Amino acid sequence: MSLDNYKSIEKTALGEYKEKGSKFIAYAIPFTKTESLKEEIEVLKKEHIKARHWCYAYRIGIDGKTSRSNDDGEPSGSAGKPILGQLLSKDISDILVVVVRYFGGTKLGVPGLIHAYKTATADALAQAEIITKTISSQFVLTADYAEMGKIMELIKKLNITLDDKSFEENIKLYFTIPQSEIKLRVQTIKAGLLARPLADVAWDEKIEYCTIEKVEE
Repeated sequence: MSLDNYKSIEKTALGEYKEKGSKFIAYAIPFTKTESLKEEIEVLKKEHIKARHWCYAYRIGIDGKTSRSNDDGEPSGSAGKPILGQLLSKDISDILVVVVRYFGGTKLGVPGLIHAYKTATADALAQAEIITKTISSQFVLTADYAEMGKIMELIKKLNITLDDKSFEENIKLYFTIPQSEIKLRVQTIKAGLLARPLADVAWDEKIEYCTIEKVEE
């Protein structure tokens, strides 16, 4: 897998584990913003009013470095860490897993809890549709109409897939580049337009009749 790709999930998936009367329901949820954590937890609290704990862990981003786990009142390290451990072992990111526990009256002990939260999470991940996400940026090439033939020929030659295009005051061509390839791709396009060797063209070199700029989100 390239530096631009990582695994995530397509939509919410459910997993479950039962032990000595306690029920552990795991929700694996697509998750990209920490600001929405409270809202996600509150939704599940309203849905499971009689539950005892809502333990969770999440990972965000291509490297999953933004992560957090929470035991929500269970013994330290018995819930959040096992959940996070499953996300790490499956190398999945942009995901939140909340495990809702209904207490069955019998204490499971720390080893039992670790097994329960781990197993419920593993079941949810097994049910989830795993997808590959790509870190990329959209760019727009703006040029004079006089250069249209040259530019369209180059686009075809380089096998660039256009996201969109417009022909108004000037030509605007929109395309997406994987994060790790931005400089090389832009440099290659400019070398083609200038009819110069790649090594002789800087990726940020200015061209009088054409600009290639990142589209701001």
